[in-house]
Amino acid sequence: MSNTEHHHHHHSEEHTREVSNRLARAIGHLQKVKQMVEADEDCSDVLIQLAAVKSAINNTGKVILKDHMNHCIVHAVEDGDMEMLSELSAAIDKFIK
Repeated sequence: MSNTEHHHHHHSEEHTREVSNRLARAIGHLQKVKQMVEADEDCSDVLIQLAAVKSAINNTGKVILKDHMNHCIVHAVEDGDMEMLSELSAAIDKFIK
């Protein structure tokens, strides 16, 4: 079974808006990095801006993971869906890598 076959919960409008806003900030940071590189700005400043991109992405991942654990995983445990738990473990491994 793939994720789409048993992942049936819908995210709240608030959650979707929060994730979307966080992604927009990350995209803004990344666009700034691109502009800085094209303008041949100081490497140290570029690295600091890249750190902001990484932080924004990591924080977005945390929000998504918390929501997933609070909804999907709770339901998976209740339903005895061990495959969903294995998929979460694999996704966390890839995200943390």
